[in-house]
Amino acid sequence: MKLMVIGSGGREHAVIRKLKESPSVETIYALPGNGGIAADAECVDIGAKDIEGAVRFAKENAIDFAVVTPDDPLVLGMVDALEAAGVPCFGPDKKAAVIEGSKVFSKNLMKKYGIPTASYEVFDDAEKALEYVKTAPLPTVVKADGLALGKGVLIAQTREEAIEAVKSIMEDKKFGASGDQIVVEEFLTGPEVSVLAFTDGVTVKPMVSSMDHKRAHDNDTGLNTGGMGTVAPNPYYTKDIADKCMETVFKPTIAAMAAEGRPFKGCLYFGLMLTPNGPKVIEYNCRFGDPETQVVLPLMESDLLEAMQACRNGTLDKTDVRFSDKHACCVIMASDGYPESYEKGYEITCDAGINAQVYVAGAKLEGDKLLTSGGRVLGVTAVAESLPKAIDAAYSDVEKVHFGSAFYRHDIGGRALKALEN
Repeated sequence: MKLMVIGSGGREHAVIRKLKESPSVETIYALPGNGGIAADAECVDIGAKDIEGAVRFAKENAIDFAVVTPDDPLVLGMVDALEAAGVPCFGPDKKAAVIEGSKVFSKNLMKKYGIPTASYEVFDDAEKALEYVKTAPLPTVVKADGLALGKGVLIAQTREEAIEAVKSIMEDKKFGASGDQIVVEEFLTGPEVSVLAFTDGVTVKPMVSSMDHKRAHDNDTGLNTGGMGTVAPNPYYTKDIADKCMETVFKPTIAAMAAEGRPFKGCLYFGLMLTPNGPKVIEYNCRFGDPETQVVLPLMESDLLEAMQACRNGTLDKTDVRFSDKHACCVIMASDGYPESYEKGYEITCDAGINAQVYVAGAKLEGDKLLTSGGRVLGVTAVAESLPKAIDAAYSDVEKVHFGSAFYRHDIGGRALKALEN
């Protein structure tokens, strides 16, 4: 089979590596891919949001199956366009992708169908929002309605910060039109858990749980990023909690989307908070998370392509989806200064003897050299029999990867280890 994977990050590299293990896969094209992905797929210079270009390429190259992974093309309707052109796809259509594309939609969906989440208010008028946050309980969470590269959520600890958050999103348009509406919601406490799930619109099969580390620096300090590392499984996510989430969150969400005439097929990401009052949804994503994918897929024992085809064809209930009982740790190596300004163009080199998977996110090829070209440059993922061993193995191999201005957190998995001690 000839496959086409849309996207250019570490998540896409992990997806492509896993798809390559399927015996039915002959060729994988990455649109646009990156310098590191080029070692595992044929990169094509077509942007992830170029729907017309992707459809044209798929037709000209007789693509058998397409995997659309980033949020933007999903929300813009790339799956709809490819399917209309006769190309089978993994990923939700535009109507279903709104579950991530609009936080207002997703919060209202949860409220309507009784899915546990933080209490909230919606505003499309800045003055009314400012009046509300002047008396709202603190801390409070202010979210832009639309997509904002994962950065549209501001946590205000003080009244002044809450007012500034509303002004920056609604008046200064920090996130453009994504801030035309905002959600102001209660601040939840408890361990966070990420759960990716395959679904064909009826059946839902969760993947192994994971724990993300969003802050740039050690001890959860610094600015929020796209994610500085992950571990899987998440030790806070016990069998009892998983069973409760299936009955109170996962199944009800899939049923709610179907009832709204928006059946969701693909990978649905559940961002959960394990509060003292039970698991609650912080957010939905309409696709694989990044860098959660980089620890979840290495633990998958069954065929990824078969699972993806089953999601599209409505046969997930009859499809084998299995994960090992091992542990994985991914450490993101970034460019110093990320998530703000950083320098690019440093050569990436690796010592011999790396056992981990290295998933490349922000790098380009110039001749035979791989150069840094993004904030998050790559992720080093190790799998082992225990979490401490996985963490040690990942950091051991991080020491074997080199590029100028490299920085990374030294405590990925630390919170998970503490949970195991309790």
